[in-house]
Amino acid sequence: MNDFNTSMARGQTMDMSVNEGLRAFMLGVYNKLALGIALSGIIAYIAGSVAPVTALVYSAPMIYIVMFAPVALILGSMMMMRNPSPAGSAALYWAIVVALGLSMGIYFAMANIGVGGVTHFVITKAFLATAATFAGLSLFGYTTKRDLGPIGTFAIMGLWAAFIIGMLFAVLPMIFPSVPFLEVGSPMQLIISGAFALFSAILVAWNTQSLKETYFALGGDQRGMAVATNMGALNFFIYFVNIFQFFLSMLSSD
Repeated sequence: MNDFNTSMARGQTMDMSVNEGLRAFMLGVYNKLALGIALSGIIAYIAGSVAPVTALVYSAPMIYIVMFAPVALILGSMMMMRNPSPAGSAALYWAIVVALGLSMGIYFAMANIGVGGVTHFVITKAFLATAATFAGLSLFGYTTKRDLGPIGTFAIMGLWAAFIIGMLFAVLPMIFPSVPFLEVGSPMQLIISGAFALFSAILVAWNTQSLKETYFALGGDQRGMAVATNMGALNFFIYFVNIFQFFLSMLSSD
């Protein structure tokens, strides 16, 4: 949904796969991503499965904070973090991990009460499908010598368009609750989720390539690499969530 890597060199086709420093840098990004996914999963499980927490998180007014906090954090960061520091970018990453973990707890709540076709087995299948898809796309972005910049730019614009439409469909049901076209689980909702997943999938490969190029552009600047690690993990985390939500929607509608 968002892209923070604005100072990346593009179009490089050098063979970078043998560089140990690059491997360490990319491993740092993936490790931070894995920790974020694990933490958000734990938070989601607690929020959706521990009754007192579920009652607190998913009742008014807290539910509105949970719904819109990730968006507010992302949009706010774009205006307030023009030149992010390592500490600031790390704080942003973990704040969004927690916020999205709370919002995704609704899936565990649905599984626990048996609504919407969501079960714990479906959640597990969606997660495994997302992990496999992400790994394949990131490997492609890491190894390809093709410049993915043009298609990445297109995907960013498409993701923002899907985001705006998705926000409308999140707000309009509160205003027009009886319109079938706007109901949760409607075909339009699945289409929007699919658009998020498609553009996010493209951006996984593009962002992987961009991170490689950023590493070389930074030339050993430790502060810059710390920020790039945090922002790279944040971008990957958001893409992962978008793809996961599509797989979950698709699998739960079977």
